[in-house]
Amino acid sequence: MSPTTEESTATRLELLVSVRQRRAFPLLAAVALVSCLCNGPARAADATKPTSPPLAVLVQPAELQSLDRRQEFIGRVKAMEKVELRARVEGFLGPRAFNEGDNVKQGQVLFTIDRAPFEATLAQRQAQLAGAKANLEFAKQQLQRARELSQQNSSAISKAQIDERIADEAKAQAAVMDAEAAVTEATINLSYTEIKSPIDGRVGLAAVSPGNLVSPATGVLTAVVAENPVQILFPVTQRELLEYRKTGGADRKLTVQVMLADGSIYDEIGRIDFLDVQVNPNTDGQTVRALLPNKDMALTDGQTVRVLIEQQAPAKAVTVPKAAVAIDKSGPYVFVVNEKNMVEQRRIKLGKQKGSLVAIDDGLAANELVIVEGQQKVRPGMEVTAQLSTSPASSQQGAGQP
Repeated sequence: MSPTTEESTATRLELLVSVRQRRAFPLLAAVALVSCLCNGPARAADATKPTSPPLAVLVQPAELQSLDRRQEFIGRVKAMEKVELRARVEGFLGPRAFNEGDNVKQGQVLFTIDRAPFEATLAQRQAQLAGAKANLEFAKQQLQRARELSQQNSSAISKAQIDERIADEAKAQAAVMDAEAAVTEATINLSYTEIKSPIDGRVGLAAVSPGNLVSPATGVLTAVVAENPVQILFPVTQRELLEYRKTGGADRKLTVQVMLADGSIYDEIGRIDFLDVQVNPNTDGQTVRALLPNKDMALTDGQTVRVLIEQQAPAKAVTVPKAAVAIDKSGPYVFVVNEKNMVEQRRIKLGKQKGSLVAIDDGLAANELVIVEGQQKVRPGMEVTAQLSTSPASSQQGAGQP
């Protein structure tokens, strides 16, 4: 092939490629335009789509408080003094000298028993005493005469007769003593016709009405109780006593209050004054006694109460609910929500536990917000919405592991 022919062929090929490129350009432009039109709205939608809100978690502030707070025990009220009044002699009961429920004084007469028979008995015993004294005086005179006669004339009276006079005097002396004892007994029995209160206190129900025949076998006529102050008796286990001593409780004063049946706390504050010297082998506990003022008589002998024991100056610590604490291989930690609503993982040192609370000895400050619900879903550095937990139940749920 000649050079001229080769050049002509190359020129035709270049023209063909150029024509094809010009024809393809409008097609590519159309495809690009369609692509822009289709993807544009999607990208605009993505740009205007709202982002997800931060995760909501429940939090509680760490509180500075004492874990050595109240301890509750079941106790029973016992009057400081309680006296059951009974008849000590037999007779008919006279008019009642009190109103049931009255406050009475020591020595106040509450019941009387018909005195007439006992007055008559006393008069009889006094008469017998007078006779015995007269006999004694006569015996003394007889002895004196016998001795004088013996001194004047030793043969006028024998020694045996003088000894007999001495014995008569001794018998008369014994009779006087016996009569005096009878008078004393009659006087005592007469005094028993007045049944008096031996203490200051409040008198209870009368078990026997006036006019009935009473005797020592009749039983209790009424009771008088001294109710201010009152004793509160409650059992404490050996374990509780040991924990109290180990924590230095023996060096701190305790106050005692009681919770009444309606859940209210009685205003008066008492103190513990006695620990029983014996352990009950059935319960492994010891009885503790507390004294409590009872000025308004709200506490009654035999009443069951809840005893609340509290230290007067308990040590305070930063505390959080147990539900806020989680543990991994590196130790215990809590999740804290800072002022920017960001989650922080805080390593802590645990202290004393009490109920649903635990003390934090190190790693946390008072008033910092700890997550008590939702720990499973958070990570350090995550933004969250903190909601203050108001339900005690939320703090009882277990903390999850991250």
